[in-house]
Amino acid sequence: MNKFIKIIVYSLGILLLIVIGFLTYVKVALPDVGPPPDIKIVATAEKIERGSYLAHHVTLCMDCHSTRDWSYFSGPMVAGTEGKGGETFDQKFGFPGKYVAPNITPFNLKDWTDGEIFRAVTSGVSKDGRALFPIMPHLLYGQLDKNDIESIIAFIRTLKPIENNTEVSSSDFPMNFIINTIPKKPSFTTIPSQHDKLNYGKYIATASGCMECHTKQVNGKIVGQPYAGGFEFMLPGNTVVRSANITPDKETGIGTWTNQQFIERFKMYSDSVYANVKVAPGTFQTTMPWTMYAGMHQEDLSALFVYLQSLPPINNAVEKFTAANGK
Repeated sequence: MNKFIKIIVYSLGILLLIVIGFLTYVKVALPDVGPPPDIKIVATAEKIERGSYLAHHVTLCMDCHSTRDWSYFSGPMVAGTEGKGGETFDQKFGFPGKYVAPNITPFNLKDWTDGEIFRAVTSGVSKDGRALFPIMPHLLYGQLDKNDIESIIAFIRTLKPIENNTEVSSSDFPMNFIINTIPKKPSFTTIPSQHDKLNYGKYIATASGCMECHTKQVNGKIVGQPYAGGFEFMLPGNTVVRSANITPDKETGIGTWTNQQFIERFKMYSDSVYANVKVAPGTFQTTMPWTMYAGMHQEDLSALFVYLQSLPPINNAVEKFTAANGK
């Protein structure tokens, strides 16, 4: 009997050492995506213009890294806050930690090399070696064309420096270990020809992170069908808005939409007659940054629609909004 107990104790001890060793490896040796590339981006007028377009209307860097006014529909960006950071995504919004969008103006990035910014955006590793939670979808940005990433960096270097020291993000257990396994080396592609609407549309969907928001997730883990909607966003006043099903299902998705209807759904927010409206607390609001996506080129929106229509239709009825009283 004593021998049996010793075997159990020894076995548990060995198991404990293995677990400790594994956790130490994850915490100390990871993330391992290599050093930042040794690059110096030539900020041409063309690159800066392309980067501004992407950052404002496609990849939406300005969405999370600026201040949004949630007293208005869709939370438009507050003028003068471009790149200052501070937007917080924490436990009350269903995240496994407290993630704060950093300041990406030259005030904060002045000591970063172009390569360090490039690695952060495409591999999810900060200047100091920390793993970045993929609320910034670095796993997707690492699939884009290198030239687009360089253009974004060229643009953010031109932002007005704003003095704003943001809090360093942190993860709860066990995400504080898991997060180190998420960063990956990028697998860049080349932008498809705009004439190839399907693949060009897929590129735009990747750059825009459509799947990230339109796929149900819980604590950072995907639990729903891609693009079928249902991702819950907690809003002030204990209200909940859910992302829409954008698969071509005719009953619950966008299967009955035309290409023109899709484009117009975005462009209505850039129309000269559109005036944003105040949203009373507890009434319908959306996290969808319509006023930012509204600036996307019609050709890009058209290709995006072609790609979305090529997806498998998934029947998934989504309740868009739940007020605090459950109605």
